[in-house]
Amino acid sequence: MHIANPIYDVVFKYMLEDNRVAKLFLSAIIGEDIAELEFSAQERLVEIPNTDRGNVPLTVCRIDFSAKIKTGKGYKTVIIELQKAKYLTDLMRFRRYLGLHYQSADNTFDGRQEKARQIYCIYFLYYGMDLPARPVLKVNYKVEDAYTGDEFPASGEFVSGLHHLSWIVQIRQLKKRRRNDLEKILSIFDQSTLADNTKHILDVDDEIYPEEYRQIIRRLRKAMEDPGKRREMELEDDILRELQDKERQIEDRENMIVEMGKTIADKDRAIANKDQTIANKDQTIANKDQTIAELKKELANLRKPEL
Repeated sequence: MHIANPIYDVVFKYMLEDNRVAKLFLSAIIGEDIAELEFSAQERLVEIPNTDRGNVPLTVCRIDFSAKIKTGKGYKTVIIELQKAKYLTDLMRFRRYLGLHYQSADNTFDGRQEKARQIYCIYFLYYGMDLPARPVLKVNYKVEDAYTGDEFPASGEFVSGLHHLSWIVQIRQLKKRRRNDLEKILSIFDQSTLADNTKHILDVDDEIYPEEYRQIIRRLRKAMEDPGKRREMELEDDILRELQDKERQIEDRENMIVEMGKTIADKDRAIANKDQTIANKDQTIANKDQTIAELKKELANLRKPEL
């Protein structure tokens, strides 16, 4: 079956705008039962100048959810922050955006006093980093006695309010990994299943997906059949190519500056060496002059008549 490629931001966002699909998808990642989910997409427009079509708006999607999760003791409400990145430079963006969540008064709830909601972070990384080569990594905190090493349950408002759980999905590690339901679901990001040269379409075997998750596939199929979404993917391709061209130009200029700096440093060293050579010659001449002066003095002393 052909589906739209969710590596594209426009498709990724479209997939998660369906509340049922988003609940299924996020529940599978965090391993908890999401009863209610409220979607909030944060977007930023950036003007890219000097293109063939004039300034082009680049939309960066930052997707947040307020989730009501069913637990053994009732319900809890958390903030789910979801980001997807293709470049290493996005790491600092992750940090800044997470900081905004911790500061926001919207991410609290009222009881007898204002309390912080727990934050869950989900990152989709397309590039390689210094991480274990696994499709999905969970980063959890733990509470332990610093002296004995005894571990305690990581619960309570103080711990959950100041620490967050993270899930890291490494898209390049998804290739042919289908060990459990989650990896089967995430195989919708496996780029080895590309169906055409445009990279817009994936060819997936819908039979591998558990029945309850097949509506995710149907949602991506619907995106693939939407001409508007196809045009948006093409625009995203154009923008990314322009960004990559600009990054290459910047890199070339930086390399040129580095080479110029090396050339200048080499010339400075050569001048310094010449100056040192001249200084050495001057010192040699000064030493010779001193020797001649001493010899003349000694000769003059020898020529004095004896009394």
